[in-house]
Amino acid sequence: MLFKNYRLIMMKISTLLFLLPFVFKSAVNNDSAWVYQNYTKKEIQIEMRDGKKLFTSIYTPVSNSEKHPILLMRTPYSCAPYGEKNFSTRLYKTYWINYLKLGYILVIQDVRGCYMSEGNFVDVRPYNQNKKNKTDIDEASDSYDTIDWLIKHTQNNNGNVGVFGISYPGFYSTMAALSNHPALKAVSPQAPVTDWFIGDDFHHNGAFALMDGFNFYYSFGKNRPKPTTEQAPFFNYNSSDNYNFFLNIGALNNYKKYMGDSIKFWNELMEHPNYDSWWKERNARQACKNIKPAILVVGGLFDAEDCFGAWNLYKAIEKQSTKTTNKIVMGPWYHGGWSRSNGSYLGNVRFGSETSKFYQNTIEIPFFNTYLKSKIVTDSFAEATVFFSGENKWRKFLQWPPKRASNFELYLSGNSKLSTIKSNEKDLFSKYVSNPNKPVPYTEDVHLHRTREYMTDDQRFASRRSDVLCFSTGILDTDIIIAGPVIADLKVSLSTSDADFVVKIIDVFPDDFKYDINYCCDGYNLKTEMGGYQMLVRGEIIRGRYRNSFETPQAFTPSQIETVKYELPDIAHTFKKGHKIMIQIQSTWFPLFDRNPQQFIDIYKCNDSDFIDSEIKVYHNDVYASKIVFPVIKSD
Repeated sequence: MLFKNYRLIMMKISTLLFLLPFVFKSAVNNDSAWVYQNYTKKEIQIEMRDGKKLFTSIYTPVSNSEKHPILLMRTPYSCAPYGEKNFSTRLYKTYWINYLKLGYILVIQDVRGCYMSEGNFVDVRPYNQNKKNKTDIDEASDSYDTIDWLIKHTQNNNGNVGVFGISYPGFYSTMAALSNHPALKAVSPQAPVTDWFIGDDFHHNGAFALMDGFNFYYSFGKNRPKPTTEQAPFFNYNSSDNYNFFLNIGALNNYKKYMGDSIKFWNELMEHPNYDSWWKERNARQACKNIKPAILVVGGLFDAEDCFGAWNLYKAIEKQSTKTTNKIVMGPWYHGGWSRSNGSYLGNVRFGSETSKFYQNTIEIPFFNTYLKSKIVTDSFAEATVFFSGENKWRKFLQWPPKRASNFELYLSGNSKLSTIKSNEKDLFSKYVSNPNKPVPYTEDVHLHRTREYMTDDQRFASRRSDVLCFSTGILDTDIIIAGPVIADLKVSLSTSDADFVVKIIDVFPDDFKYDINYCCDGYNLKTEMGGYQMLVRGEIIRGRYRNSFETPQAFTPSQIETVKYELPDIAHTFKKGHKIMIQIQSTWFPLFDRNPQQFIDIYKCNDSDFIDSEIKVYHNDVYASKIVFPVIKSD
């Protein structure tokens, strides 16, 4: 009888899984029909103060029974499809359909110099706080002029505007907030680009994100001489192995044959290796003062591109604009995962619920309804709403990082151990040889494009390498809840004048760990057996020459013990009882980041022959005690 019931249940599950794609397609078709019946589209060239016109798609409700709020997204990635009879599929294939059914006017605009908009495009265009005439423009002024036109010319609007966007559009959302147009009431920068040298997209602590930088700028960086609806072609790798592809090209200097002189921003990157004034002008956090609209910053705990941006934009607004209503939501998502997935898993790690729907329905939509609709809905959600992986639980805080967090120090110790007590032994260290011609891969898989799943990947492949140091605790006898930025404080010496340092925080699962049921989700087969899995919780790199200053790099003196101390982006993770905490330390992470020649020379102009081995010692003794500092909170 039990066997028959089991077979019946499995048959029903199989039937349901078979029917799901058809049910989803039917729902999308119904939503598509509804949108076309209840909305109209207009394409407008909105003139800016300097005379340049920006191409704008405006989706307006047919119904005039009430006044409608406006929700704007400004993007460098095109407001396609073009043509007033062609509607964006985002209107009915994503949760945007909820805004339409609430009667929002949705507006998508090509930013200056992109696709069908006039003018010259400038990457992360610096904010100009001293505008004196109509030719002094920036993304804030373009936002202001766009909002002003929409309020004055879009029929039946209620005078309230919101702005949102993910990634680069998150940067434009921040710039819109700085415009302080009186009609702009609410802004949500999501996975926002903030600082491309310190932590977002193309650099982390001065180390160049090779794979993403090359792939993005080969296409996106192409010169656009006049408005167009066409996208520049992507690079043809003729390879399925990114590790070998980038290793075979060699030094950054060799990329000229692919980029030439036409990719302006790539060439500018090569000319600004340090955190100089050029980079600082492009730091979106430095101008977050006196912001008037309410802010909702959103990001992913496992965002491979702009995890830094979300945490640190929120902190910058808190510090510089103390009167602003400023809130943050961080979920267990990849880059933009809250809008592109149900948020129930990433890679092999599961989060126990559809976290994206929770966010959409209980936070983002109520946020905009509160400030943009004529009737106040609610503004009762917390200052910081943060999902904690490990325990798979949403937690709410009055501020972030939590005020009640206390430092929990784990010292590197002998026999590859982590200890709460500093070693009393003398002259104790661990060492490895970093060979830049055989760099540590960032994942064990062979593939072409950088994965988003690497952010939770199993790290056992790295544990087995001789150029990766591993230190771990014993089996935990209680839960340890980490909430905030982690500090890596290493005492090191090198045989050369420079090297990179990668620190990875890892959750080691029990040997008998398994999920309750194996299921297929979004076409991705998840593992059930996860015994001994070494889950990457957070990894971060620093280019050693910037250990004391990003502005003024310094060479290492060979064999001299020095401190490399830096901050890893915030963590919200619970190491459960029965698990272990592991720390891995290495000096290459390829091709996620470019290779350091391990000499104090200009990395952007050096040659293949300049790459040399470095013997690296990490000290953990009574005088030089390397440690990792965690912010820990007590369980509820």
